[in-house]
Amino acid sequence: MDLKIFKEEIAGETTNKRSESRSLGSSPKNSSGQLSGLGSKSKDLGNKDSFLRADKIDFKSWDVQLDKHLSRVWSRDRDKDANIKKEEWEIDLAKLDIRNVIAHGTYGTVYRGVYDGQDVAVKVLDWGEDGLATAAETANLRTSFRQEVAVWHKLDHPNVTKFVGASMGTSDLKIPSNNASNLGHNSLPSRACCVVVEYLPGGTLKKYLIRNSRKKLSFKIVVQLALDLSRGLSYLHSKKIVHRDVKTENMLLDLNRTLKIADFGVARVEAQNPRDMTGETGTLGYMAPEVLDGKPYNRKCDVYSFGICLWEVYCCDMPYADLSFAEVSSAVVRQNLRPEIPKCCPSSFANILRKCWDANPDKRPEMDEVVSLLEAIDTSKGGGMIPEDQATGCFCFATRRGL
Repeated sequence: MDLKIFKEEIAGETTNKRSESRSLGSSPKNSSGQLSGLGSKSKDLGNKDSFLRADKIDFKSWDVQLDKHLSRVWSRDRDKDANIKKEEWEIDLAKLDIRNVIAHGTYGTVYRGVYDGQDVAVKVLDWGEDGLATAAETANLRTSFRQEVAVWHKLDHPNVTKFVGASMGTSDLKIPSNNASNLGHNSLPSRACCVVVEYLPGGTLKKYLIRNSRKKLSFKIVVQLALDLSRGLSYLHSKKIVHRDVKTENMLLDLNRTLKIADFGVARVEAQNPRDMTGETGTLGYMAPEVLDGKPYNRKCDVYSFGICLWEVYCCDMPYADLSFAEVSSAVVRQNLRPEIPKCCPSSFANILRKCWDANPDKRPEMDEVVSLLEAIDTSKGGGMIPEDQATGCFCFATRRGL
């Protein structure tokens, strides 16, 4: 409520009452014969030291004025809200039902839920939580989030997670409480935002590879996953979008093992000038040398990261598992360190790996070229890993080496 306006209205009413009572200061009694009680100070009610008789204040009139004022304020606010055009991607939080936690991240939590009858994943972002960001940083992050969402909601590709919608405010969003004694919901601060995407029950590619770390994957499945990822990245690059955090943890699988790119938390529209894109953005182990070295970069940083993912899918293993992050960063930039390609890896596949993680970004292929190279690979003859207990030889074609 605008109290200033209300006070002004009441003041106007009081002034009218005063004008009707100017004669009270010269008489000890009012028209009803009651003592005025104004004393010697009440010569003129306009005097700043004068008093106003309580029995002359029309409280009923004040109540009427208050009701009228509130009606005007609510009506004005309602009209103001109606005139604000909602973004195309803005969701109706009343249709969103959050069920349970799926994962936790640096700036938020991912929940599983239902939106308008559809199974969805809800990522709730609160950049100011636990003092991780200042007020200014939070404002900048919210602005970037709005810009990224404006781009993301237009994406439509079978290998990119389907965007459902987002909300810049989540104060009305109800999060199920983890406390069994609390049957209510946890409310979120108004600064929080949320993004809603399709729910993919297959989980992350990272977890899928971990589950298959012993028996490995058949070469056919390796190439299929590689094609899904390369086609998704090729589509993003065609839209001038650089993902900047390509890793197996950010890839999701559906029930048919179709891979879809997810988590556009640091994605951005590619700058016209590569010098406008700098800074260490991404995940160590997957970051291109130019990114690690703080140099300008472009979409080719995604190609490098794709090459690391490709090796990870083929080997079902972690790159640089025995090295610290600091050692990896230094060796990748200074010593051209790359994951070791197994001897049994088909040359057609190994060549793609080497092309993608070339130290010179200009020598790396575009993602649409990578798609063509992968499509040309013959998977009928198999190709797989050498078992750990075998020094030589290869059991790539054995059924136990993949599904």
